[in-house]
Amino acid sequence: MDRTVEVLNNLLQGENMAVDSLNTFINKVGDENIKRTLQEVQSQHRENMSVLAKRIQDLGYEPREKLGLKGAMADLMINMDLIGEGGMSILNKVIEGENKGISRMADEISRSNLDSESKKIANQVLEEDRSSLAKMRRLRQQ
Repeated sequence: MDRTVEVLNNLLQGENMAVDSLNTFINKVGDENIKRTLQEVQSQHRENMSVLAKRIQDLGYEPREKLGLKGAMADLMINMDLIGEGGMSILNKVIEGENKGISRMADEISRSNLDSESKKIANQVLEEDRSSLAKMRRLRQQ
């Protein structure tokens, strides 16, 4: 069970990191259509966090939501990377980050031996993230 909670906490932290990163992207983008889409994606990540935290609590553990140094470093890197960037460029960076996060999440889920309910929840979160990624890719093609 400890490994299950560890995996769920890793997924929770990934979702939290996405929310944090999106705060930065949303504040930097001027295009209202892109901003609105990023806010929708951020909202979905928040819902995913809630589902994961509830599952961890249902298993009798405490969710690890704080990002600490890892989050601070990621935030610094994003801010440095966005200097002088505009709408579509920012959207492309978000898409790239989401894609990497989804790949890591899928890999972690496939390598772990989660109980059926935790696996169902993890796969649901993964599917929501894929749906958000598809939404951003469609926006990029408009």
